[in-house]
Amino acid sequence: MTESSHSPFSPLERLVQRAEQLMQRIESVLPQALQAPADWSDAIAWRYRKRANGCGVLEPVRHVGAMSLSDLQNIDGQKEKIARNTEQFVQGSTANNVLLTGARGTGKSSLIRACLHAYAPQGLRLIEVDKADLTDLPDIVDVVAGRPEKFIIYCDDLSFEEGEPGYKAMKSILDGSVSAATPNVLVYATSNRRHLLPEYMTDNLAQQKGENGEIHPGEVVEEKISLSERFGLWVSFYPFSQDEYLRVVGQWLSALGVTEADIEAARPEALVWALERGSRSGRVAHQFARDWAGRSHREVQGRQKIADVADLGEEAQD
Repeated sequence: MTESSHSPFSPLERLVQRAEQLMQRIESVLPQALQAPADWSDAIAWRYRKRANGCGVLEPVRHVGAMSLSDLQNIDGQKEKIARNTEQFVQGSTANNVLLTGARGTGKSSLIRACLHAYAPQGLRLIEVDKADLTDLPDIVDVVAGRPEKFIIYCDDLSFEEGEPGYKAMKSILDGSVSAATPNVLVYATSNRRHLLPEYMTDNLAQQKGENGEIHPGEVVEEKISLSERFGLWVSFYPFSQDEYLRVVGQWLSALGVTEADIEAARPEALVWALERGSRSGRVAHQFARDWAGRSHREVQGRQKIADVADLGEEAQD
């Protein structure tokens, strides 16, 4: 009896079955439309990531950095603007997309995280998107458009070079696309550069000579500032003064359990630390506090071990 006589399928059916299996394998490696997470309650923050096959996914951020609005010092004006805008957003009132710009380490990203923690009980959620993935913003917006939560699309350290595709995608999402803005989505971006694109002295020349010269240089300048102007709210951050920096150092050291006397003793080291880093900011203050508190803790442990050994020696003599 032949092999074919034992098979429950005819040659044609087996061919169709193999073709279907082949199609399934091909589909598994082709880019797929972005799917919503199975359970939005898994997290308050999500990160958009591209797989090796080009498929985008929203991954839950299980541990969002703890930060409260009261922890942030010396940025009361900026904090009031961002908190007010975010509260309007979660309450269903009109609010603006926000561009936070200025000195590094002064609390731009921390302020967004603090707002997330403060308003998450009211339904605020955050989706972090890297600059390289900004071309997928329309897909992300479509996935969350029907949700009852309010979503902040968060882009950290945003800036562009000439010709990057994400620049046009961001402009369309902010203002200018044919589709209307989605009421449950805002964009919050941080940057060290207010205009987001590099600007050159040649942009201000009246006319460039040569085959590729720009006849209307004013339009070049307008294009370079057009993205930042689509953010309805600009919030600027500035370097700390010495007193402000030391006040933040003291706040972090106190939060780490350091006594007032030790905080006062740490001030000279804190100034040297900032001088070596070339910056006085909240980030530098936090880094110094962690280093100083950690060293102090080890010194205390070392002294305790020495005392324990001495006690053992005395007991042995007795």
